[in-house]
Amino acid sequence: MSQRLLQLAIHIRQELIDIDYTLMRAMSGLEKARQNNDDLYLDGIALNLHGFYSGIERLFERIAVHVDGLLPQGANWHHALLMQMADEVLNVRPAVISEEVRQWLDDYRGFRHIVRNVYTYKFDPSRMERLTLNAPNLFDQLKKEMSAFADFLESSIEDT
Repeated sequence: MSQRLLQLAIHIRQELIDIDYTLMRAMSGLEKARQNNDDLYLDGIALNLHGFYSGIERLFERIAVHVDGLLPQGANWHHALLMQMADEVLNVRPAVISEEVRQWLDDYRGFRHIVRNVYTYKFDPSRMERLTLNAPNLFDQLKKEMSAFADFLESSIEDT
């Protein structure tokens, strides 16, 4: 068990680096779209915002499986997983993310669903711009909370 928790803590820290890179690509795409007045850059922004949330959700899935022992099922499992990460699991772990971060992430979860189900030329450019510009502040807070959770995992190993 302790080896699995250590691996998870390491994975969280590594995945945060990849998520940060994905976010930088979305920001760069927005800058280029503005400079060139070219909406084709929006496709790349959308894909990177999708990757931004998907990377976060992959971390949540691993936590749900390896720490909580329960990955939500059913049609609304993505939403349920996000809710699960904002809740403390009594005698197992603290909340992984704050309620504030959960609310911010829910908007990205919804956008990720749109990216998967709508033609790119139908995306709302103003929503993409808002999501892209808000993502750095969200990610800064998320990194703090996820790093604190990785610290919790490592300290749990030391306590055993």
